[in-house]
Amino acid sequence: MKYRNQLPQLNGKALLTDGGLETTLVFLDEIDLPGFAAIHMLTSEEKMAHLERYFEQYVALARAHQIGFLFESATWRSSHGWAEELGYTTAELDELNRGAIRLLVGMREKLETQDTPMVISGCVGPRGDGYVANDKMTVAEATGYHSQQIQLFEEAGVDCVSALTMNYVEEAAGVALAAKAAGVPSVVSFTVETDGRLITGDSLGQAIMRVDALTDDAPAYYMVNCAHPTHFAGSLEP
Repeated sequence: MKYRNQLPQLNGKALLTDGGLETTLVFLDEIDLPGFAAIHMLTSEEKMAHLERYFEQYVALARAHQIGFLFESATWRSSHGWAEELGYTTAELDELNRGAIRLLVGMREKLETQDTPMVISGCVGPRGDGYVANDKMTVAEATGYHSQQIQLFEEAGVDCVSALTMNYVEEAAGVALAAKAAGVPSVVSFTVETDGRLITGDSLGQAIMRVDALTDDAPAYYMVNCAHPTHFAGSLEP
């Protein structure tokens, strides 16, 4: 929790992120990830070593340019709702989640420099498909669903929580409220279509304003997932 109360990316420091963990592992490294879940990489020393090498290439780039680096944990698809499909008990999945954070804490201890602060983010993914808004939860349901994993991240020492590929407002707000209750800064990243809108039809601006209204401005900042800049450039007009 080194930077939990002073995230460097909120104080003018540029941070590099990795470039799409699951996509790289499956399509470039040809590693089988059932359920497209990178949490499987925490199941053996060999796989964890591969995960370390994946992050090390980005750390080297960040250090070369004297910018920060944000470690995003391999936990996008490892909340309790995925346990059965992934072949784990909830207790086993909890331990893998803890291991994912421990791995990053250890890497930071070895690799961080004064010019390259390293922020550890607990990655939270949607309960369902990141690209289909089906089986939508209410804000209260989403808060309850995501609270368990976020509380685990808090105890493991993350600096922040990032909700990636959120495709509707209520789930995004639920993650932000769960993180707020746990005392951890949250980041919300929406998936948008080629017209810059969420699959629900909300514009990026509308989605951000609705989440802010539902959470009393809880998210530290917002991001955009899986879109070319031309898809959402119009959404960023003043």
